[in-house]
Amino acid sequence: MKFAKIAAAATVALLALAGCGGGNNPMAEKTKAPATKAPADTIVVGSADFPESTLIGEIYAGALRAKGVKVTTKFGIGAREIYLKALEDGSIDLIPEYTGNLLQAFDEKTTASTSDDVYSELKKATPSKLTVLEQASAEDKDAVAVTKETAAKYKLKKLSDLKPVAGKLVLGGPPEWKTRERSGVPALKKVYGLQFKGDFKSLKGTLIPQALANGQVDAANMFTTDPMVQKNGFVLLDDDKALFPAQNVVPLINKSKASPKVEEALNGVSAKLDTKTLLSLNTQVVVDKKDASAVAKQWLAQNGLV
Repeated sequence: MKFAKIAAAATVALLALAGCGGGNNPMAEKTKAPATKAPADTIVVGSADFPESTLIGEIYAGALRAKGVKVTTKFGIGAREIYLKALEDGSIDLIPEYTGNLLQAFDEKTTASTSDDVYSELKKATPSKLTVLEQASAEDKDAVAVTKETAAKYKLKKLSDLKPVAGKLVLGGPPEWKTRERSGVPALKKVYGLQFKGDFKSLKGTLIPQALANGQVDAANMFTTDPMVQKNGFVLLDDDKALFPAQNVVPLINKSKASPKVEEALNGVSAKLDTKTLLSLNTQVVVDKKDASAVAKQWLAQNGLV
């Protein structure tokens, strides 16, 4: 997908989200895009609108500052369609990404699924103004979660098990999941034949677990490193038809800002960050309610990156 198509998608996404509110309603979504172009001597680190993205953004920012790089942050931007446009217009320079979904955003026809294949294709598909640096072994994949009660009631262990009962269940997740052809609701219908009850419920990312736990939805798009899965005893259904590709954490950066010093700092993070560590860090932020910046600083110090 070229940047022109991404920009068009961003416009559509902004229009779709403009009428939604925030607050404590888990069915509401609030998205904003930064407007000011980043200074030439500064790297502006952005993030999507969920805790893990902000946490990794803090880690990237801290690692860069430790190398003497001037950094500012603009976190909580929103969906991929929005922050890719922000990278294009230069209002941010760097954002934590996930290889599989990013590849699908750049190449609609890709069929890559393994970690190595996805990363190899991603490097080729990334637009010329951007570059991806080294990927981490840390992986956070899309998944469909249900409560233990729902899993027991319908004998659900894998996504294929949903087919005979999906019409009785309400599905929820982030707004963009409703239309994502390769990894969202359309893909669940195409690959697994799933047709859920009623309309898809658009949920603010941090409140998805609440909506699932209190019965506003019966199934939800969550992620494999979300500590709220374990905390709430949710069941992640096995992706038995390999719908969701590998999703390794990777820095996506404007090529003009990717100096050797910057690359060294960010690649150093990727070399140390694994899935077990990411889940532990997420737990500190989401469950233990620690400040993401403090958690990032502690991890960087423990790993010799500051």
